[in-house]
Amino acid sequence: MAGHGFHAGEVAVQQRAGVSGDAARLAGMLAAPDLRGGAERFLADRTFAALTARDAGRRLWISPLTGDPGFLEVADETTLRVHGRPAAGDPLHDVPAGQAVGLIAVDFARRRRIRVNGTLAVSGAAGLVVEAEQAFGNCPQYIQQRVLDTTAHVGSSGAVRRGVALGDADVALVRNADTFLLGTTHPDRGSDASHRGGAPGFVRVENAHELWWPDYPGNNLFNSLGNIAVDPAAALLFLDFAAGTTLHLSGTAVIDWEGLPEPAADDRTGRRVRFTVEATASGSTSVHADDVVASPWNPPLTAP
Repeated sequence: MAGHGFHAGEVAVQQRAGVSGDAARLAGMLAAPDLRGGAERFLADRTFAALTARDAGRRLWISPLTGDPGFLEVADETTLRVHGRPAAGDPLHDVPAGQAVGLIAVDFARRRRIRVNGTLAVSGAAGLVVEAEQAFGNCPQYIQQRVLDTTAHVGSSGAVRRGVALGDADVALVRNADTFLLGTTHPDRGSDASHRGGAPGFVRVENAHELWWPDYPGNNLFNSLGNIAVDPAAALLFLDFAAGTTLHLSGTAVIDWEGLPEPAADDRTGRRVRFTVEATASGSTSVHADDVVASPWNPPLTAP
């Protein structure tokens, strides 16, 4: 269950990063949610979201959810109905109900996002129902500006390709990416979906099983890193917006605080996240965008 206030992992990372005071001032964001009002209007206009959850084998994934405006429907202050589910072949197509989930809805064009964490009460062919326990917005930093077309079918129509390591095409997609979605979880406080962005190349691939990215300064809540500090299970979703393809990665993550070069690559925060690939799924998506305007907050890339 998501609960309220910071859990021990978030507090530990905030202290290590030296931002406990800044985080405390934002603790009210984690109060009991109310999806009505501004959140309801924002969600109703969205055509893209991403869901963090476990499959039937208990492996963590993060998957895209798409639909026409209105496919995310607020039923009451804590109930979000999703009129749709992950596509056929997606690792979370038949996502089991009764588990903790995290959902993020992103407006790339206006650089806005809302996270909704809670319990998946219903999962079936008609869609999903999430009972929210946390709901809060995030800053616009590192969102690359795009106007999404979720009706295009530009990707391959072939079956999803599964694996346990990155192939050459996967490596190329990751190294060219300026955006990915991150799924994390906590054994008691539930799951979370978040957004990461930067200049193309900000995610470094070391080999077929290992990659890392710099942790850029954000809102100082450290929801994702706090989860990783307690439970290393993590999932990544990369989208090639031009080609209409996706890459799902499931594995483990660790926060790297030690032995970083000076200055630490890109961010100068002195921390990275290292990810170990355990399972992959590559497929197509209806999400498409031709043009992109880089975020003005993207740090310049430096040598690894």
